[in-house]
Amino acid sequence: MKTYPHLGLLTIRLVVGMLFFAHGYLKFSEGIANTVAFFETIGIFGFLAYVVAVIELAGGVLMVLGIGTRLISVMFSIILIGALLTVKRSTGMLGGYELDIAFLAMSLSLFLSGGGPYSLSTYLVKKGWSFQVEGLKRK
Repeated sequence: MKTYPHLGLLTIRLVVGMLFFAHGYLKFSEGIANTVAFFETIGIFGFLAYVVAVIELAGGVLMVLGIGTRLISVMFSIILIGALLTVKRSTGMLGGYELDIAFLAMSLSLFLSGGGPYSLSTYLVKKGWSFQVEGLKRK
């Protein structure tokens, strides 16, 4: 049976991106103040709620598009590790942190593999664009 690893990678990237986007959108649409208050009740600086929500929202879009996949996956991994250590640890494996571990594994997989051939960044590189610290530049 023929395998399609690039389509598998695309599937993971799309699912991770859409779900993180949904979480970020929810934080803003239900009122970011609620997330700020929650962060403060568990001993995390409230302003980090904004940081997390923006990473989830913007990172989700970028992940779906396949732009900056490795960087975004590292940021998602940091968020997930933070959630595992602060909130999810006491919830137990089943019905608790197993989903966070699965998303962490997917994020780490995306970090190791990158966005793959079905990503906007790969397309732009093929068209002669380069990604540099200063931004996107035409060669």
